[in-house]
Formats: sequence, structure tokens, C-alpha cells
Amino acid sequence: MSDDQRSALTELQEKLQYHFQDSALLNQALTHRSFVHENLSVEWKNNERMEFLGDAVLGFCISDMLVQSHEDFTEGQLSKLRASLVNERSLSTVARMIGLGDYLRLGRGEEISGGRTKASILSDTLEAVVAAVYLDGGFGRLTEWFRVFFVPLLARRPEQFLHGDYKTALQQVAQKKFREIPTYTLIRESGPDHCKLFEVRMTIGNVTTEGSGRTKKEAEQEAAEKAMTLLGGSPG
Repeated sequence: MSDDQRSALTELQEKLQYHFQDSALLNQALTHRSFVHENLSVEWKNNERMEFLGDAVLGFCISDMLVQSHEDFTEGQLSKLRASLVNERSLSTVARMIGLGDYLRLGRGEEISGGRTKASILSDTLEAVVAAVYLDGGFGRLTEWFRVFFVPLLARRPEQFLHGDYKTALQQVAQKKFREIPTYTLIRESGPDHCKLFEVRMTIGNVTTEGSGRTKKEAEQEAAEKAMTLLGGSPG
């Protein structure tokens, strides 16, 4: 590892308010598969397995936080609130708050296509970082770090996270207004496998909107958000 890489990892640990016993875990959490594919001669490991673990660990931490802080909420209300906090948009917002994109290890193709700012990559990397903290310090240290670092970030700009699910909100509005549910149609798919762009059209009643994103779900959410704006609603 070069001096610049060590310096970058030290800087990120300061931002994370967590200092790793094994910095190799953080290094792996920042390594996208595109980098590994372009550096086959070196034994790099990408962050996909850590992302898988981090998704589960983060889901538990947020569930525990919500149960303790929202004693009067039903199971359904807690589920909706948790979904608004652990989705791609919310996690990528947290990642941007700490400048996580600056520390990613990306392949040249992903770098050129703007990978450092992609919501999908940022959210996945944040989940991998959560897993790295868990693997490095154990569950007790993770929950302490979550309370000290993660919870204040979520509380700083709550309107960015508690926006709900636009598709769900639109469906509820559409059933009342049109007595039917929105339909989503994939109208275009472009780009290489590692950098797909999906374009989707949403139709409900006399309202038609389009959205785009790196996943079909992201494109559908954008189309639903535009429809909610036209219909004068907001997700809750």
C-alpha cells in the first residue's frame, strides 16, 4: 500500500470516527468489483460479500434504534420507516455527507462513467464499511459506533431520509383518485453490463411520466416521484 493510500485511509477513519485495528478490512470495503476485474494480476478482493453482510447488520441496528425511539409505532409503521432509512437513496445521502466517493477504488471504466457519484455504488460501499466495522470490532463496538456516528447523521437532515417510498405513495394516491394502480414499462435499456441505464415510463389515468436510473427500481422511483409532483402529493 502506498503512502497516499495509507494517508487516505487514515483520513477516512477520522471522518468515520472509527479507527480500525485491521485497516485491510476498510481497504476491501472500498474496493469495487470493477477495480478487481482490471487488476487480475494482484490478489484484490472486492467488497460484494461485505456489502451483503453490512446490509443485514445495518438493518438490525436501524430496527433496534426505531423500536427504542418509536414506542407507539406499529410493526407496519416501523417497517415503512426502516425502509425509508435503508434504501439506496438514503444510504447514498449518508455516504455523500462523509465524502465516501472520494475514497473508492474503482476500475477505469467505472471511474470515467462517474462511479464515485452513483447512488448504487455509494450505498453498497457504505454497507460494506458497516460490515468492516463489525468484523473489526465485534457487535458491541459496532453498536457503539452506530449510535455515535450513524444516528447523528440520520438526525441531521431527517427530511432527506423520511421521505417514504414514492412508488408506494403514488399507488395509494392513484387508487383514491383513479381507482387503478400505476403501470411501469421499460422503454429503453442502454450501456455496458457494469454501467446500465434503464428508462421507464409510468402511466396512471391521464398522467404519464418517465424516469431513469442505474436500476429499474431507481428509474421507477424517479418516474413515481415526478407523478407525485404533478398530482400535488408527497410521500409519507
